[in-house]
This record gives sequence, C-alpha cells and structure tokens, in this order.
Amino acid sequence: KRGGLDASFFAVYLGQGPRNPESHEAAKKRALGIFDAINTTLKNTSELAELATTPDDAYRIGKSGKRVIFLGVENGYAMGHDLPMLQKFYDLGTRYMTLCHSSNNDICDSSTNPKGAEYQGLSLLGEQVVKEMNRLGMMVDVSHVSDSTFYDVIRLSKVPIIASHSGAKAICNHPRNLTDDMLKALAKNGGVIQLNLLSDYIKTIPPSPEREAALKGLYEKYSIKDRRGMMTLPEAEQQKARAEFMELNKKYPIQLATVKDAIDHIDHIVKLIGIGYVGMGADFDGGGALADCFDVSQYENMTIELVRRGYSKKDIEKIWSGNFFRVMKAVEKGKTREVSLR
Repeated sequence: KRGGLDASFFAVYLGQGPRNPESHEAAKKRALGIFDAINTTLKNTSELAELATTPDDAYRIGKSGKRVIFLGVENGYAMGHDLPMLQKFYDLGTRYMTLCHSSNNDICDSSTNPKGAEYQGLSLLGEQVVKEMNRLGMMVDVSHVSDSTFYDVIRLSKVPIIASHSGAKAICNHPRNLTDDMLKALAKNGGVIQLNLLSDYIKTIPPSPEREAALKGLYEKYSIKDRRGMMTLPEAEQQKARAEFMELNKKYPIQLATVKDAIDHIDHIVKLIGIGYVGMGADFDGGGALADCFDVSQYENMTIELVRRGYSKKDIEKIWSGNFFRVMKAVEKGKTREVSLR
C-alpha cells in the first residue's frame, strides 16, 4: 500500500538442483507445494488480495481495493521432463515461466552457468516447452537464459516473449542483461523487457576488500564457489547460508546503485527501441535493491525520476503495466486449441 503497488507476480521459484529422474520428481513436488502455500495464503487474506490470470481480472480486482496477485514459475526445472506439467501449472494460475535460473537445466543454457553452454541454446526438450507454452497461452520468460537461448526462443515463439527481470548490457555489462541487438530483436518480436533492480545488474560497483574476504569465508564454509552456489545446497543449509549472507550484508554493506542509475537503463532502452517495450520487474525478493529504492514501499522514487526526465503520464503507465499487459493479452489471444504433440 505504501508503495502504491496494485499488482505483483508471486514466483514459484526453485533453485537449480541435480538433473536426474528422482530429483526432477522431487522438484515437481516442491513446486506444487509452493502453489499450495500461495493458495493457503490467499485464502487466509482474501479480504486483502486476490489471484488474477488476465489484465481484465487485475482491473476488476483493483477496483475492489484489493491487491492483485499473478503467478509465475521461475526455473523450468520445476517441470522436469513432464510436458503435461505445463498444463497443470497453467490451470493453477501460472501465466509465465522462466526457462532456467542461474545454471543450465534440461531445457536450455543459462547466462551464468560456470561451465558454459551445453546446447548452444534450447535443447530438444526446450523447443517442445516453448511450443507448448505458446499453445497454452503462457508467456515465455527469457531472463536468466544465455544469448543463444534467447535467439532460439525468438526464432521459435509464435507470440511475444518477456524478459521478466533483466537490464541493458550497454549500460551495465553483466551476462544477465540484454545486448542492443537482443533488445532490437525483442522489440521486433513485440515483447517486453522488465527492468531488474538488482544493483549488480544496474551498475558495476567497485569491490570492497573487507566484504570480499568475508564472502570468501562464507563460501568456503559451505563449500560453494559463489552466491549462486547457495541455490544448490539442501534446503536447510540454503536457509542458514542465506541468513548468514544477510548478516554479512549488514556488517559489510554493499554500495548500491541508485534510482538514477536504474532509469539510465530505461532511457537507453526507450531511445533504442521505443517506449512500448519496457517495464518494471524489480525482483526485490530475489536480491533486488537500490540505495534509494530498497523495497516496494519506495517505488514512487522510480516514478518521480521518470517525471523528472520528462516521461509523460501515458509513458509511465506503459512502463508500470501497459506494455506487460499488452504482451499478456497477445499471448493469450495467440494460443491454440489443438492437442499438443507429446
């Protein structure tokens, strides 16, 4: 309420785990458990929030004074090799799926896998996944995927795609961000890039020797190479490592990028491909935070900076929801009714 946020995507998120039949089954169960937890929460807070699956739902729910909750699945690992799980996810309310996370999975290559590419893009399973998502009317999310995967998806998808939380590589040279050529391809596809507010993706921050030493000690303690390694730990250890990481952040606070740095990304994207293809996907619960927009309650600072730079009310409405809803409608309209080939 404080930030004026009407609608938010709740992510059914799974870190990348082992890639074998037993682990894939366990991942599917974990994902369904998260859906159950979200449904329980929504039932217990029905006077405050309601699930939506379309923009029309969102406008209706918003008029009632409730917060609007959409659902997405982050990391296709959650479906294993089971294509019918996509129908299950859709029926539970999912309207987008991020194909992978910080590491390669059986669907595609990730932009940040330490060992590099396996498929040079989508795997054969990944091609089936994209086609099935198109059929269902589920948005394909290319945040986290490798550049070659991005281009495979662009080539294959019959409808616009999304980058749910990414930035412009020309402004911050991070593998999670999109190059100018990728942004142009996204616009030609009719898709949208939602700006991630994770500081490392917004601006290259000078290193802190004290913080680096503390991080090294933490990683050695849990026998991992970097922060992404936390995602591969067993759940109990992962929680402990994350708690220690948060304490480390308090003791050795990282220098964060600012709202002005973030809007530089939007300026660049708008100048390159136009106002119709950019939105906001802060990823606050996934590490997103700026010095002057640390959580959703400070979202107004983003709008204030946009106004300061001359963006119109219509432009700002497109950034906050209009462009994303346009894609959402196009994907729903473009879905097909025939039975998918398995």
